Amino acid sequence: MTPSSAASCGSDPIVLRWTQGSKSVPMARRELRKTLADWGLVDIEDAASLVLSELLTNAVRHARVPGREIETRFFPLLNGLRIEVHDSSEQRPLMAMPETGTVGGWGLPLVDTLSENWGVSDRQGPGKLVWAHLISDPVDGIPRHL
Repeated sequence: MTPSSAASCGSDPIVLRWTQGSKSVPMARRELRKTLADWGLVDIEDAASLVLSELLTNAVRHARVPGREIETRFFPLLNGLRIEVHDSSEQRPLMAMPETGTVGGWGLPLVDTLSENWGVSDRQGPGKLVWAHLISDPVDGIPRHL
């Protein structure tokens, strides 16, 4: 992990880089939880952690490019959070509903359910970024996306 910006900067985005190993996912979740606590967004912590886990796991498993790292970015929004996962692979994820009883393939449908919206975008340089927006509702403590 290599922080590219100062952690706990309030409204500044948090940019981190990760190796393509399985230990990156729990480490990234820990960093996200710290960030959400600093930004006062603990009401979306569980959903955001799941979304980040799914997006980063997809990048680790399916977007391997030798010698390249995966980057996560967390942006505070006026009423929530934007999560981005950048990788160097041109292969874009496709969401398809797996058949009942299937063990894998539920990641993007889960992201679709938990986030306000999500998508895949081009980025400067090789590869893509996959993003998701989660909305906080501090009035009653229940995220709007649920």
